Amino acid sequence: MADLQDEADDATAAIGALDRPTPRKRGAKPKPTPAEPTPEAEAVAPHDTLDPDVRTRIHALLRAHPVADGYNTLAQVLVNTPWHDLELGESSLDTDIPRMRHGGVGAQFWSLMVAADCPDPVSATLERVDRLRTLVDACPEGLRLAQAVGDLADARNHGRIASLFGPVAAHALGDSLGTVRAYHALGVRAVALTATTSWTRAGLTRFGQEVVRELTRLGMLIDLSGAAPETVRQTLGCAKAPLIFTRSAARALTDHPLNVTDELLDGFAENGGVCLVSFAPAQVARAGRPGCVLDVADHIEHLRDVVGPGHIGLSGGYGLKAGAPRTVGLEDASRYPVLLAELIGRGWDDTDLAALTWGNLARVIRDVDFAARAAQPRRGPSTATIEDLDPT
Repeated sequence: MADLQDEADDATAAIGALDRPTPRKRGAKPKPTPAEPTPEAEAVAPHDTLDPDVRTRIHALLRAHPVADGYNTLAQVLVNTPWHDLELGESSLDTDIPRMRHGGVGAQFWSLMVAADCPDPVSATLERVDRLRTLVDACPEGLRLAQAVGDLADARNHGRIASLFGPVAAHALGDSLGTVRAYHALGVRAVALTATTSWTRAGLTRFGQEVVRELTRLGMLIDLSGAAPETVRQTLGCAKAPLIFTRSAARALTDHPLNVTDELLDGFAENGGVCLVSFAPAQVARAGRPGCVLDVADHIEHLRDVVGPGHIGLSGGYGLKAGAPRTVGLEDASRYPVLLAELIGRGWDDTDLAALTWGNLARVIRDVDFAARAAQPRRGPSTATIEDLDPT
């Protein structure tokens, strides 16, 4: 199989018209003659109209290396209010296909996460899978289901947004490896080892280790966002493929339970994994302000210093209804160029930007796929049960 990055580097399909920035909606009228600009204004104003040279550079970058985003919660909205015109544009949401194209998105993980207290997490997850499959089928000119590494480049080379399903929450597996395989058959390609089960709450039990092995055999990405610290350490210790954090910023900058500490990232680069930096305001806000593009850039640079530029990516966390709290300057799925402009202003070169937007996550997807191909001749589907491995 051709190397995914080689395929990606040859791609020339247009991803979106980035030279027509979406006008930013204004809120209340500003206070008269303020003594100094607010942090929010400082974050947004320099990029409302991007410098033509910067805009051209970003446009060229995203044509060759579009955004591969790790987390969008649109499936939850579709379950609760199923009718939306995502193909032509949808003002009631922060995500639709025109805005994704405008933002340079070439691949999107669609989250299937359900609440920890969901009374029937398996059924709720299956409902989300069904809504997403219906969405992809209804938008053939914009979206394409990606279930294998080749699908990612194929969708991109044909001007479609590669749609990957996942992550699924650990408690939605029903403590069953058969359920894991059923999700895989439906196209799910990521599972989050959240601290919500008996086998992930305080490290990996024997059954938890068997889940990790089965996910590796199937070629499903393992997500550590929301995992207990000891679970992160043990998974890093036993993983045979790169791991991801689908929505984690730096806990050293913002103390949030989904964020990751520098200490937990020890050994992460050796694993080959990628931490996808969340845009969620609660995860990036600092110094009493509501969270702005400057904060997201600070988190990205901090994590780059900790694990290196080859191990970070982007996680917009979009898929919310209009009016939901958003990071200032990154209000919807069209705004990735604003963040790239900020990083360019900080001296980032195109090599590191290309790794951030596409290359790092694409490499992990490729390497997980290759690890599965290597494991399958040696290991068949596991028939182990939690009762066998974790007897009470």
